Amino acid sequence: MFQNVVILVPEVNPLEAKKCRESRCVKISRVFPPDLNDHNTLFGGKLMAYIDDVASISASRHARAEVVTASTDSVDFLSPIRQTDSVCLSSYVSWTGTTSMEIFVKVVAEDLKSGERRVAATAFLTFVALDENGKPMRVPKVIPETEEEKKLYETAPARAELRKRHREESKRLAAHLTVDKFWDEI
Repeated sequence: MFQNVVILVPEVNPLEAKKCRESRCVKISRVFPPDLNDHNTLFGGKLMAYIDDVASISASRHARAEVVTASTDSVDFLSPIRQTDSVCLSSYVSWTGTTSMEIFVKVVAEDLKSGERRVAATAFLTFVALDENGKPMRVPKVIPETEEEKKLYETAPARAELRKRHREESKRLAAHLTVDKFWDEI
């Protein structure tokens, strides 16, 4: 008598770890006159919009899901970006929690005449992946490979703790803030 033999084919686990480079996103833009502030440098809000844009793509690539910005943890403007520059933003997932992802964004300005390149800004953002019901979902862990990625990965738990404490402080402060219409106070 023959027995039925069932061969189980392992499914690919969508939560397997992914390399940082798998989420890498690059955006290069030229700086035009409407992008400038009163100091003839790139308007910070414009750069922040670019940062959120590339970070969201990196987060979506890593989670392969809808994502939302949970926080812009830091944006450090290190060098002015001028109209004679191009601006190159490079982002990737540098660390993950259970449902959240830390995205690192490096902004490099390049003088288009001299070719001089410099790190003009850095940023860390936190994104949360959402399932089809809009609820937070688990995300894959991340595998750093380059020295830069390894350094960011090693220092991420300290940043995560700072984010947690900052969020708790923000919630405590928010409990004391009013939502009254300011014009009614006059």
